[in-house]
Amino acid sequence: MATRPYRFLRRTLAVGCLLAAAALPATRPAASPAAPTDVAQPTVLRMLQLNLCNSGRAGCYTGRAMARAAEVISIEAPDLVTLNEICAGDLTALHGVFQTVHPGRRVVAAFQAAGDRPSGDDTRCRNGQRFGIGLLTHVRTPATPSTVYAGTHPTQDLADPEERAWLCVDVDGVLLACTTHLSATGYRVALTQCDHLLDTILPTIGRNAGYQPTVLGGDLNLRAGHDPDVRSCTPPGHQRVDDGRLQHVTATTDITLCCRGLVPMHGTTDHPGLLVTLAIDRSRPGRRPA
Repeated sequence: MATRPYRFLRRTLAVGCLLAAAALPATRPAASPAAPTDVAQPTVLRMLQLNLCNSGRAGCYTGRAMARAAEVISIEAPDLVTLNEICAGDLTALHGVFQTVHPGRRVVAAFQAAGDRPSGDDTRCRNGQRFGIGLLTHVRTPATPSTVYAGTHPTQDLADPEERAWLCVDVDGVLLACTTHLSATGYRVALTQCDHLLDTILPTIGRNAGYQPTVLGGDLNLRAGHDPDVRSCTPPGHQRVDDGRLQHVTATTDITLCCRGLVPMHGTTDHPGLLVTLAIDRSRPGRRPA
């Protein structure tokens, strides 16, 4: 295990802040005339986590994962997609599919490459494109720049030349949506990366930019009930769901996770799709940064 100087990047996408208005409000009984009318209803959205194993270099690569991912997005029409093990061009291609299922909306796509320790550059797919993680969502206020936070984890496994990364997007001031792909060669390293992301990086963003309900989806390469246990890096009160193996969605206490579903990928990659419904209740205090 090696600890490197902390690298943190904040950038702005000129395509706009993300998501909320297209998300459906939760259904509630009609208020009586005496009931307050300024109580915000929860924002409800559907989130899809995919690991496509699409570098062209790994043993799980089939060359068919992108076609299946496009099909799943077309069928499920999620509001938020977190993507692991993709090439930069894959995000561009799925951007078009995502736009098709959200006509009239402005789509925001963010990508963060994994580092390559031997070269000091980005890790590359077999086709030469940058390799890493991505995120897709759609926006309410496209005229307002959208803030993206990204970086590499300060702790990496020296046995693996790939330096694992994380990525977050400010979703229209309603949600901080994040993804990561943690170490697969050193499970203790993966646990350290998970701890640092949830206990240091995300609270730092909250302190600097203002707290928002936060959701993280990704292949954490950790399991519940195993040693090390993914639950040991989940902050108190946070909710978590998983695919029964290595993919997880975790959220702050002001987000309710429900309706978990596994989406078959039919052998195109070694992970199922993980589909989760989020209900964001901004009237309910979350876990504020320390």
